[in-house]
Amino acid sequence: MMVLSGRGKYSDPMEIPSNEAHVPSNLKTLNQYSIPDINHRLKNYLKFLFVREPFERLVSAYRNKFTLRYNTSFHKRYGTKIVRRYRKNATAEALQSGADVKFQEFAEYLVDPGTQKEAPLNEHWQTVYSLCHPCHIHYDLVGKYETLEEDANYVLKLAGMGDSLHFPSYAKSTRTTDQMAAMFFNNISSQQQSQLYQLYKLDFLMYNYSIPSYLKLQ
Repeated sequence: MMVLSGRGKYSDPMEIPSNEAHVPSNLKTLNQYSIPDINHRLKNYLKFLFVREPFERLVSAYRNKFTLRYNTSFHKRYGTKIVRRYRKNATAEALQSGADVKFQEFAEYLVDPGTQKEAPLNEHWQTVYSLCHPCHIHYDLVGKYETLEEDANYVLKLAGMGDSLHFPSYAKSTRTTDQMAAMFFNNISSQQQSQLYQLYKLDFLMYNYSIPSYLKLQ
């Protein structure tokens, strides 16, 4: 998207520094337009959505935000709260840093009725149907993370850019897989598994993902 809208500033997406890729002002969002312009775009522009298997996405978010040392902002904002609420006899260091949240504690936080009442879930683990409103926005295409390169290149082709820009091939060895998600889910109770499935059930159904074979639903 930054290559397409960068007016020549970027030519290779893989050369864009990660810190620059996360600067919000680099891409213009829909709410920055006037109401007539928004309606025009929703009616006439190519609209696409990319989804991922819900529990792989969830475990990936947990691994990235709670197990990597550099994500101190997430440790402080969410980790300290999770440790304070769900860990008995937490150490002063854990309460202060929030840097060692267990997946079981994260799951407990997600399924706690008080969490949703407090504020919307963070975008990294919010349900996709809540984030992207597929019942209100008529997307032309729903792509999947599992076939990301193929689907993204198809989007570029539909947008008329298929000859000049290609989605980069990038085999990341650390990415979260189904087997990895199964390992994390095996460490939580069947009750928590059922509660998490209920929370993300619409994402499974709407985007045609099967119930994972490793789930022990009550």
